[in-house]
Amino acid sequence: MLTDSHCHLASHRFQPEEIPGLLERARAAGVSRLVTLATCLENIQPNLALSEDPAIHACIGIHPCDVHHAPDDAVARLSAFTRDLRVCAIGETGLDYYHPAPEGWDEKSFRDRQLDFLRRHFELASAARLNIVIHTRDQAGQASFEDALAIYRYFHASVRAVFHCFIGPWENAKRVLDLGGLVSFGGVATFKSAHQVRDTACQCPAGSFMVETDAPYLAPEPHRGKRNEPAFVRETAERLAALRGESLEVLVRHTSETALRFFRFRPDSI
Repeated sequence: MLTDSHCHLASHRFQPEEIPGLLERARAAGVSRLVTLATCLENIQPNLALSEDPAIHACIGIHPCDVHHAPDDAVARLSAFTRDLRVCAIGETGLDYYHPAPEGWDEKSFRDRQLDFLRRHFELASAARLNIVIHTRDQAGQASFEDALAIYRYFHASVRAVFHCFIGPWENAKRVLDLGGLVSFGGVATFKSAHQVRDTACQCPAGSFMVETDAPYLAPEPHRGKRNEPAFVRETAERLAALRGESLEVLVRHTSETALRFFRFRPDSI
């Protein structure tokens, strides 16, 4: 059964009363396991509450676009949740050089705070023996990827990282894999113009990548432009399986086994 390795079920774009129907549609599409990610301190408890469902698991982190709102000790506060078995990894954290610095910040100070928070997330993950989910995004070039990879290189012996929603070339994916990390592919892989992403996905060995939705964002074809949801991970999986010359069953099996090795899923849900 499919694993949606990255979604945001506590997003304001999903109303609480919608969740049962959303999960039913996911199950009907063959999705048996979902990983929902917190992006700020206020977002943790709603994600943990959703994770009372044995099919749902939570990650805890401060998104790079939220570091200016977060208190200085935000990452330290995350440590109180690392022993909760509903928590399966640290994240979403990372570096976002796509969005401009918020009001009251210049680009350097905003990026420096993101870098500091990312290092702290890695330190927390290492201490808690949890793996970490990384976001990188640039307006142009790949500075956020290079900076995040440099930090990962320092911690890779004790923490595995997945670079989620990966859209880079195979050469960059290989650099992540060579450190023991993973990449994850979402709906962008189905976009007609996303030739580089598909080439990378074809070259990644089985066991080195996962599939995701990033719901409610980045819905795959044929849902592009609509609100994304976990059921739609099936379209991405079908497209990748066809590109790789695998059956859907084979791709589902190895991506779900990869997720099982990467995340700390609680025993009663395996």
